[in-house]
Amino acid sequence: MQQPRESSAPAPRRRRADAERNRRALLDAARAALAEGEGSFSLEAVARVAGVGIGTLYRHFPTREALVTAAYDAEVEDLLAQAGRLLEALPPREALRAWLDQFARFAATKRGMLDALRLDVLDSARRPDVAGMRERMAAAITPVLAAGAGDGSLRADVRAVDVVLLAAGALMPIRVDAAQTDRLLRLVMDALRPT
Repeated sequence: MQQPRESSAPAPRRRRADAERNRRALLDAARAALAEGEGSFSLEAVARVAGVGIGTLYRHFPTREALVTAAYDAEVEDLLAQAGRLLEALPPREALRAWLDQFARFAATKRGMLDALRLDVLDSARRPDVAGMRERMAAAITPVLAAGAGDGSLRADVRAVDVVLLAAGALMPIRVDAAQTDRLLRLVMDALRPT
């Protein structure tokens, strides 16, 4: 009787702890650099801020585009996860405002990413579609809006996707300073105040 042959496919390798730390440090440094914008995204500067050599950067992210895309994806996932965490820690209206502050940082990172790649729009072959992203963001803040409607701190007749579009329309198209961002977000919050 013949013994069953073992699969020849290698088991997926886990990253070593130091490699994972380096990757995380590179992503954090890239996200900070993209949020600063100014069109001066430098791989060398990202590696320096992360405390690693340029070779380590290239082992994790073989191209500029790979690093920028990974930083953007991490920013999106953090933004989506923040809504639930904020609702656990804050009253609904405050949680929504804190999430909108996070959204403003996301908008800055997105503009920085476009500058870094010198693109006018995200390449749809590599990026999730805009409508899908909008829906994911709307799903993330739906519980916050529902809790605010329940306690009377937010309008009950507002759809989450409308809030996302309102914030995106206020923050995405142009580069604004911190004071103007705060004014724009206060206007968004005023629009969500119960009548």
